Amino acid sequence: MRELPGLTTPDQASLEELRTYYLHFARVEAAGVSARYAAWALGVADDEAMLQRLLRLPPAKRQANLLFAAARLHDVEAADWSAAAAQILARWPQIEATMLERATQTNEPGRIATLNLAFAQIQAQEPAPLALIEVGASAGLCLYPDAWPVRYRSQDDAEVLLAPAPGELRSTVELSCELHGLTPPAGLPQVGHRAGIDLNPLDVTAPHDLRWLEALIWPGMEHRIPRISAGAALVAQAPPSLFAGDLNDRLVEVLDQVPAAMTPVVFHTAVLAYLSREDRLRFRRQVEASGARWVSNEGLHVLAGIGEQLPGEDDSESGFVLSLDGEPLARTAPHGQSARAVRR
Repeated sequence: MRELPGLTTPDQASLEELRTYYLHFARVEAAGVSARYAAWALGVADDEAMLQRLLRLPPAKRQANLLFAAARLHDVEAADWSAAAAQILARWPQIEATMLERATQTNEPGRIATLNLAFAQIQAQEPAPLALIEVGASAGLCLYPDAWPVRYRSQDDAEVLLAPAPGELRSTVELSCELHGLTPPAGLPQVGHRAGIDLNPLDVTAPHDLRWLEALIWPGMEHRIPRISAGAALVAQAPPSLFAGDLNDRLVEVLDQVPAAMTPVVFHTAVLAYLSREDRLRFRRQVEASGARWVSNEGLHVLAGIGEQLPGEDDSESGFVLSLDGEPLARTAPHGQSARAVRR
């Protein structure tokens, strides 16, 4: 995931920056994943009127995922951009209101499969149960790495299935992940505490919040919908503690609630790109000062110091860099479907 455009003045430079962002989304993020979103993003990049409308929104509200999910929430489903643009224009007041009210809160449990690569290393070093704190937690669906069966496949077609013990909390849906140059985790982590921070935590037992989560699933990726349902069932069975507010403002408070006998782990996926660089630095300093373990799953250059360790990597590949305490571990696919060794 690329850093969001940050220019605030609605001038030609901001317009070109936004156009470049949508072109990147079409050619890298959506290419080969969602034909409709790739076409829509190319359409936006070539649509001066739409770009101008987006420039009138706050910078964080101009992103492709938010625009497209809000459009689909208001029944815009045309595959062709010209038809979709006409529908968006006709429903713009409602779509704009949704974009201002909502945020991109993709809550993809599939990411657990790649996050487990870091959780397993922590568990091997510190045998106490993990106290997970996810910042940008959305509805908290990724707070259950101990409850999802995960099938790992290697490039030689070898398979390893990790599953919760009988009688434990367990998802009805199995996750899968292809590994390239990486070893599967030895087992699922032990989790003793689950907490999350989000500006607007979602409640998957509320139909309107569940519908928004489903609207965030890209066309062509409907296979992800059963994961949302299975994750919602886990949340209903063992609700996490979700805290509303800015992650920097509430992190210390939430860390203070971690039971003494557990290992605190702060983690996040595709979250810090929405923060200013100053707020990212503030967050990093807080985590490092706390003594908690830190699992980051962000774009290559979102966090200072990560991309610099990986001169063999570039932004032409969609996905994230999974890091543990600032050390890159793997390049991960956006929805946890694969991971590979990083190129240094």
